[in-house]
Amino acid sequence: MSLIFLIGVISLAVWVVLVFARGLFWLGLERDDMALAPANKPGQLPSGPTVSHGGLEGGWPSVTAVIPARNEADGIAQVIASLGAQDYPGHLSIILVDDGSDDGTAELARHAAETSGSTATLTVLTGAELAPGWTGKLWAVRQGINHAQEGDFPPDYLWLTDADIAYAPDTLTRLVTRAQTENRVLVSLMAKLRCQSWAERAFIPAFIYFFQMLYPFGRVNDSGSTVAAAAGGCMLVDRQALARAGGIDSIRDALIDDCALGRRLKTQGSIWLGLSDRAVSLRAYDKVDDIRRMVIRSAYAQLNYSPVLLAGTVLGMLLTYVAPVLLALFDREAAGIFGALAVGLMLASFAPIQAFYRLSPMRAVTLPLIGIVYTVWTVDSAVQHWMGRGGMWKGRAQAQHVQSAPVAADQPSTGQQGTGQNGNTAP
Repeated sequence: MSLIFLIGVISLAVWVVLVFARGLFWLGLERDDMALAPANKPGQLPSGPTVSHGGLEGGWPSVTAVIPARNEADGIAQVIASLGAQDYPGHLSIILVDDGSDDGTAELARHAAETSGSTATLTVLTGAELAPGWTGKLWAVRQGINHAQEGDFPPDYLWLTDADIAYAPDTLTRLVTRAQTENRVLVSLMAKLRCQSWAERAFIPAFIYFFQMLYPFGRVNDSGSTVAAAAGGCMLVDRQALARAGGIDSIRDALIDDCALGRRLKTQGSIWLGLSDRAVSLRAYDKVDDIRRMVIRSAYAQLNYSPVLLAGTVLGMLLTYVAPVLLALFDREAAGIFGALAVGLMLASFAPIQAFYRLSPMRAVTLPLIGIVYTVWTVDSAVQHWMGRGGMWKGRAQAQHVQSAPVAADQPSTGQQGTGQNGNTAP
């Protein structure tokens, strides 16, 4: 058996596994408008008594939205307005933790709350100096949660949301309905990332595609599976389950904090993650370098800062995205047929996420090139870490030590790494 033939066999086998044995991740079937487990319609609570720890017996659970914000002047007014416009029947309050902003983020948030007609109360906290051992975002989130839990009636749910995510008015109602109806301790939406510039159209759909590949949403949502993940832009969390899991303190140094939180909370109960059109990211990535910096922030952290895993990732990416194309183009024997079949599976699996972002499915042909670019960025992430600039985000280098977060047991061995949104997770 020749080496070329073996490479062809391996490349095709990888794509057969990815397309048919990874929970059909590429179809994107898990969405926030899918039917709930019992046949309850959105806007209805499940039958029976409503769980309420916040003094609202018989009514909808109380919710506090916690927003860590550092220099988010561009979009914070729209975010606050969208939160204030929620049609949620229960009590909603908002806490924004201003994490050392120097662009007027806090003032813009207050003004938006005052002028948008919001019925939700907004509290703006001035963030304390970053504590040792914490990432900046999680330190701000912790302060917001601590403030929310003060008093006699802490909220039933914490809505952990980024400062660049805007919501449709029915989003919270649907999140709580799913959490209560399906008894989920975490309900998370993968916010629809901005996809307008050339760079965004080229690389953002792949960003979500890779995330789904590594963490198939169907398996995340299956209580019998070990796969756990979340999308940091929008996470509705059962407050008591979070406390039982050790609180935010238990993941205080995690760069990929959303997936780390998903793993912690899945030890406490069922979780859910899905695609959404209701949660929309306002953050612009107008240049390719903007996306590169988002990716390299945490790509090497996903590999647990291991040079061995980095080398394996590079090899895996070459076998997965480069070898099939080369074989299909230049080999006229069996290996070329295997390569062509692998390319066909590759492109077919990439087309649905293009459609989700309202782009032509024909753009799927760019996936091999995108795979090469993401591989280069992953190596760049390692280089940045070795140079002492790992985890750079909002002026802070945060990835100076190896983290101990475990990797999901059934992650694929094709060299893919975790992806996510808004800098929380990266391929």
